[in-house]
Amino acid sequence: MANFVLSAFTDEYSQDFSKQIDGMLKNGVQYTEIRGVNGKNISALTFEEAKEVKKQLEANGLGVWSVGSPLGKIKLTDDINAHIELTKHVCELANVLGTPRIRVFSFFVPDTSNIAPYRTQVFDYMSKMLDVANENGVILCHENEKGIFGEKTEGCVEIMKYFNGGYKCIFDPANFVQADVVTYPDAFNQLKDYIYYMHIKDCRPDKTVAPAGKGIGHIPEILAELKKLPGTMTLTVEPHLRVFSGLDKLENKDDKSKIIDQYPTSEAAFTAAVDALKALL
Repeated sequence: MANFVLSAFTDEYSQDFSKQIDGMLKNGVQYTEIRGVNGKNISALTFEEAKEVKKQLEANGLGVWSVGSPLGKIKLTDDINAHIELTKHVCELANVLGTPRIRVFSFFVPDTSNIAPYRTQVFDYMSKMLDVANENGVILCHENEKGIFGEKTEGCVEIMKYFNGGYKCIFDPANFVQADVVTYPDAFNQLKDYIYYMHIKDCRPDKTVAPAGKGIGHIPEILAELKKLPGTMTLTVEPHLRVFSGLDKLENKDDKSKIIDQYPTSEAAFTAAVDALKALL
């Protein structure tokens, strides 16, 4: 039976990194999927800043599960050479932070209902990113996200098959719901052999994000299936229950999903998201 390990996007608790650590300790979260640090996106950190982050975490018995990077979250018409340079920096940051994992995407495409015309260019760009990751001993983990090549199950499966283990699969139920994909049994059954870890956020029929088990993402059923598997499965809580600092820089301007203030503070939203997952477990 699988052993579940808790991680979280702790910048949704606070942009102040010392407070992020407080939030992890208060909520029993061992790892951070590090994305925002003291008002800066993780990809903009210097190596010295990354060393200080790792030092603070280790002093509290905590660690980095994955780098929640923005890699692959650009248009196909954007400067890929500059993006590959950023990929090099983020891979080096991952090594400084002591994690072999980086969350990535598969590029915004003009039409997610017909991804075939973009396949060659997307896979070429993803291959360039993978070459950099391999040179640095880092694992690239692909998240299904609205508007990208791997928005729906089809694109995710194509990526997993084409790269044959080169990219790992992050399964995000809310993102699938917001892309009108049925998460269970449909998407899960097609991707279950590839799932490396999960992002935990649920989604209601009106596309607003919800705590785990309070939407139509079938998180309880998925967790029950994953529990049957051997080994360890990491679950990264991504609250999205309150608008947080830096969100506008993370989302595609054409994204029609809804993040609304459902709790009075970011701390309360974070705790509610973690508690909802713990209740299911």
